[in-house]
Amino acid sequence: MSVRIIIVEDEALIAAELKSTLQLMGHKVIGHAMNGDKALDLFAREDADLILLDICIKGTLTGIDLAKVIRKKYHVPFVFLTSFSDKVTLDLVKDTMPYGYIVKPFNENDLKVNIELALHKFSMENEALSFSKGSLESKLHVSFTDKEYDILLGFKDGLTYKEVGEKLFISVNTVKTYQKRLFQLLKVSSKFELLEKMR
Repeated sequence: MSVRIIIVEDEALIAAELKSTLQLMGHKVIGHAMNGDKALDLFAREDADLILLDICIKGTLTGIDLAKVIRKKYHVPFVFLTSFSDKVTLDLVKDTMPYGYIVKPFNENDLKVNIELALHKFSMENEALSFSKGSLESKLHVSFTDKEYDILLGFKDGLTYKEVGEKLFISVNTVKTYQKRLFQLLKVSSKFELLEKMR
């Protein structure tokens, strides 16, 4: 899978090496910024799948400042790229909840593993968000009680009536009663249709 990547790195040689390695891996580098201001312009202009972010860059904004902006404003995973792995740096980094951390000098395997894990973690986060009670209600234009939502989650996870009942401390008959209500609410006639509607 080709990934569209932005590189934020103020050392031209490292940036060139990164770009070359990423291209050999089949990815597309859609932009490179050497400071925070140029990086912000790139984020606003380009639609990236991933951002590789040096922590110490020239200019008024650090990589950590940029990470906070990415978290707040852009829905894109980022991986830190740095020469530092001391406790102070790690503590600062933790607050931004990065999707990966590569210590220079990097190798192709470091890049490969971090990119794959970052994209996987990001995908899992999105899936969890899309199944939150609020987002489901908004998407389906209905309101669920907490119990109805818990039963929906049980069905989504492939649990049987008995397993859903055990998990929620209710009887199988109660699970079926809730299912009937969910069918009416979502205007479906089978569990399959119910799950399809939730996708």
